[in-house]
Amino acid sequence: MIIGVLALQGAFIEHINSLRESYKALSFEFNGHKETTNLDSKLETNNLTKLQIVEIRQLKDLEKIDALVLPGGESTVQGKLLKELGLLKPIKERIESGMPVLATCAGLILLAKEIENEKDCHLGTFPIKVVRNAYGRQLGSFVTTANVGAIKDFPLCFIRAPYVKECLSKDVEVLSVVDDKIVGVKYKNQIGLAFHPEMTTDKRIHEEFLKLVLENCKNRTSNKLAS
Repeated sequence: MIIGVLALQGAFIEHINSLRESYKALSFEFNGHKETTNLDSKLETNNLTKLQIVEIRQLKDLEKIDALVLPGGESTVQGKLLKELGLLKPIKERIESGMPVLATCAGLILLAKEIENEKDCHLGTFPIKVVRNAYGRQLGSFVTTANVGAIKDFPLCFIRAPYVKECLSKDVEVLSVVDDKIVGVKYKNQIGLAFHPEMTTDKRIHEEFLKLVLENCKNRTSNKLAS
């Protein structure tokens, strides 16, 4: 499986490191070294279970990826660069076609269909309305603990974080709430988080994302063989 990490600006290196650490923790075949797997025994070791990470900086980088990570940073800067580099429409199309995506902080804003007090959105694939820099400069950075879906007691690192003000579809699943604000959501193949899991030593979210990507790859392969 090939995972792309948007590498135009922001905390992309931290996500790459987290994916690699999570991959080792799941005991996939990593860097050519075969190890036992902690995943369901039905997931046989093959090319799908080998992890390759691609830093997304230009259009050709998107060609073979199976999933995408949109890191934190400056959403306005990232959105502008996506347009200038011709990446915005192709990424939008890939996400809408079912490619798994994990978006954190600024990445969540990029996905959102609506951004409060702004006329336009960026990718607009996630039916939510978000508030940018919702915690203000005084409370710009803090850490707390909360459940994220089935993951219990996860350390949530917020850095001038947004939050989800409104879910625009009944199909949006709320994963996490802090101080009555929605900070984690899932919609079909998209996971959006207002916080930074890559900034913690807890890699459970990245592990779950890898499992999701692998399952998606296996389903696509099965469908191709059946057709």
